[in-house]
Amino acid sequence: MYPRLFQFGPFAVPTYGMFSALAMVAMLLLVVHLARRLDLPQEKLWNLTILALLTGLIASKLLLIPTHFWIFRAHPFWVLGLSTRYDPWIPGVSAALGIAMAWLYVMAEGLPLRRTLDALAPAVTLALGLQAIGAFLAGANFGTPTRAAWAVTYHSTQASLWYGTPLDRPLQPTQLYHAGLCALLLVALLVWLPRRAQDGELAGLWLFAYGIARFFLEFYRGAASPVGIFTATQWLALAMVLTSAVLLWKHTPATPQVSETSPEIPAHL
Repeated sequence: MYPRLFQFGPFAVPTYGMFSALAMVAMLLLVVHLARRLDLPQEKLWNLTILALLTGLIASKLLLIPTHFWIFRAHPFWVLGLSTRYDPWIPGVSAALGIAMAWLYVMAEGLPLRRTLDALAPAVTLALGLQAIGAFLAGANFGTPTRAAWAVTYHSTQASLWYGTPLDRPLQPTQLYHAGLCALLLVALLVWLPRRAQDGELAGLWLFAYGIARFFLEFYRGAASPVGIFTATQWLALAMVLTSAVLLWKHTPATPQVSETSPEIPAHL
């Protein structure tokens, strides 16, 4: 496929990195739109998203230093580049740090946690879908070998070098499965947005549906390393499903109207 999108002299711009950047921009725009619909402060949701994304991005770069110190020592600015080696555990750790920073911001600013999660759920889904498309084009997050007619075969040595992609072997296009799942889930969340009965319901539905889908999708992932009977991603998916019960448990109705204008309530009522 196309692991390298552009080449400017010695500097390569990878497709996966470019789609990841596009995913971040799309996530920011959708978060601001949903913040307005859910009566949340748009500037604070913007700041929250920027803070979480930057934390995850910086962490993903810094974590490359100890794991590839021999390269970093020879080329100190390598860690700042876009064309880096792919380590499956780094995105998970970086995402966890980004989530932790976002949670601290929510607590510090006094944002309603459940309603904020409702605004973030569709935006995260959109970002994950775009990133999955970039992974498919680049050869990252490849699937298991298969004889299916819709299998994808990679031939780029750069994909093998950067992401460990098996070459000249038909593989499951798990990235497209992931992107299709995200597209369906995004539509479902946006349709359900005005129908939600309480704050946190949208986020709970996302955790439940995405957690189940990722659990089974992981069986078709080619580079998945088991931790016990399941992979780390599958354990995380199970945790997401369990966490969804907390958000879906009925507590109080959703207070804001999901519309641009809301009718004023007479004071005597």
